[in-house]
Amino acid sequence: MKGAPVPEQAADDGHVLEFRLPDLGEGLADGDLVSWSVAVGDTVELNQTIAEVETAKAVVALPSPFSGVVVELLAEPGDTVPVGAPLIRVRNDLEVTEPPTATRNDVLVGYGPEAESTSRRRKPVPSAAMAATTPSSHRAAATPAARKLAKELGIDLWFVAGSGPEGAVTVDDVRSAVPVTAPRTPARVGDSAPAPVNGHSGDTDGGLIEPTAREVRTPVSGVRKRTAAAMLASARTIPQASTFVTVDCTASMELLDHLRTTKSFEGLTLTPLALVAKATLAAIAEYPGINSAWDEPNQEIVTRHYVNLGIAVAAERGLLVPNLKEAQTLSLRELCREISDAAETARSGNATPADLRGGTFTITNVGVFGVDSGVPLVNPGEAAILCLGSIRKRPWVFRDELAVRWVTTLGLSFDHRIIDGELGARFLATTAGFLEDPLTLLSRV
Repeated sequence: MKGAPVPEQAADDGHVLEFRLPDLGEGLADGDLVSWSVAVGDTVELNQTIAEVETAKAVVALPSPFSGVVVELLAEPGDTVPVGAPLIRVRNDLEVTEPPTATRNDVLVGYGPEAESTSRRRKPVPSAAMAATTPSSHRAAATPAARKLAKELGIDLWFVAGSGPEGAVTVDDVRSAVPVTAPRTPARVGDSAPAPVNGHSGDTDGGLIEPTAREVRTPVSGVRKRTAAAMLASARTIPQASTFVTVDCTASMELLDHLRTTKSFEGLTLTPLALVAKATLAAIAEYPGINSAWDEPNQEIVTRHYVNLGIAVAAERGLLVPNLKEAQTLSLRELCREISDAAETARSGNATPADLRGGTFTITNVGVFGVDSGVPLVNPGEAAILCLGSIRKRPWVFRDELAVRWVTTLGLSFDHRIIDGELGARFLATTAGFLEDPLTLLSRV
């Protein structure tokens, strides 16, 4: 972990050490606390994981920089914690020698000024319709005392109707233990309607009145928060244009079928995406202006002669784009392995900040969802993004005759400040040409 926490000594309560959210080495200003691995009163060891924090890049496990007994947790899961803000206090009976310059206002090296406080955000209280499908790993809004009592009684707070502020579960709610999903006797129209649940009144359907939820509010945090910011920046600051081409990729599909039977690709999952990536890299070599970026402060166009190829991955945390460093140096076999490994790492939640930053060109594969094409937004810091649609058997005129061929659609969105229509069209046509006749890629595999 980058930087070391500055221990602080309390005057009245022995040696109490305060751990502040460290600089996670990715230039971010804050992180969202996902969960605590310890509670007040627990004994922690040096380097024991005490919490998980989610950033725009990854979920990071925080190890304790000292040992002792937890005396206070200074943030709750769901809070946005600024870098340098205190997270936890631990009492350590050992003598602690503080650096001469350390004061209570010190922060980690490279932090800048100390942040004022954490941002408190309420978790939504799920409705009857949502409760049955809400993962138990998320926390319902509840007071600390209610959470402690529920843990002792073995009650899942998601299924308790909250009566506190903003629907938070209170101690009385836990003691009553009235599950939101408990069976209720439907009332006939004309009978007294049941009391609203979580502020929602009943709707009529077929003569019955059932409690129902019409909307659920979810705090925007983590990957979704940063993705929203990036897409907003893309839409506001990048004048974007798109172009499309429909491709007969039958020869590519036949080549892939053949390569899968060879020893070189034994044990690998060879997909069309790997061959599309190879064709894209070959086209970038011919048109390096596609692999550029707009430097607004310096009013310069930065053309890169290396390709960190981003692969968009739909993960549980949201959209992640790990990139393959120096992808222009990779063979088709290496691309196949690297794409598979990067996607698996992202989906499992183990992608590191280094895996997710520094991309220069991105490919998004909407075809896996059965979609023919799309108009993706260009990632800030890049000049273009390629969209691969579904590959289907379709009627196609081949050698002046109607035939059934493997066909797909490629779409290119690009920054029109950098890329003119001609350059975008030539790049896309070249990529399509490699897929129509993949033997032209032999010298590059």
